[in-house]
Amino acid sequence: MAQRKPARDQRIRNALNGRNIVFLGMMGSGKSAIGKMVARRLGFEFRDADAEIEEAAGRSVSEIFAQYGEEEFRRLEQRVIDRVLSDGPLLLALGGGAFMHEDTRKLVEREALSVWLNADLEIILERVSRRPGKRPLLKTGDPREIIAKLMKKRDPVYALADVHVMSHGGTKAEMRDFVLDKIDQYLGTPS
Repeated sequence: MAQRKPARDQRIRNALNGRNIVFLGMMGSGKSAIGKMVARRLGFEFRDADAEIEEAAGRSVSEIFAQYGEEEFRRLEQRVIDRVLSDGPLLLALGGGAFMHEDTRKLVEREALSVWLNADLEIILERVSRRPGKRPLLKTGDPREIIAKLMKKRDPVYALADVHVMSHGGTKAEMRDFVLDKIDQYLGTPS
C-alpha cells in the first residue's frame, strides 16, 4: 500500500499535465485544511482565494463585504482567481460563493480540475462555529438557517464540478487520501 500512494500521486500529476486543481464547496467543508494536504502530496503550491483577495484589497473579506457589498466582492474575487490560476500548476481553495458565478465557473472549467468537497449540514455547522468571525454571511441571522438555505441554493451548482467528494468522519489524512483516490479515479489513470 505504501508504494501505491506515491505512484497514485505521480499518475495524478502526469494526467493533470500542468493544470490546476480548484477545491470548492461550502464554508467549513475542508477546502483549506484538506487542500493544503493534497497540494503537499502532489508537490503543488496551495493558495486560498479569500487570502489572496484580502492581500489584493488590503482589507479583510468581512470589511470588503461591509464596505462594498457582495457584488463588488465577487467582481474582485473573479479577477484574483484569474490571476492566481495563471500562476499554476497549483491548488486553489475557492470561497464558498465563488463557483456560483458563471464567469468564475467558466474560468475554473478552462483552467483547472474542479473538486467539490461536500459535507452535511451538521458537520459544516460544527466546523464554522469554531471561527464565527471569519464568516461574513453568517452575521445576518441564525447560522443553521443561513447554511441550510445556502446549501439548497449552491449544491446544484457545486454539482457541476468535475469530482465530487463527500466528507466522512475519518482523520484529515484519511480524507486527503480519499480525495486523491477520487481525483485518480476521475482522471482514469491506470494503476
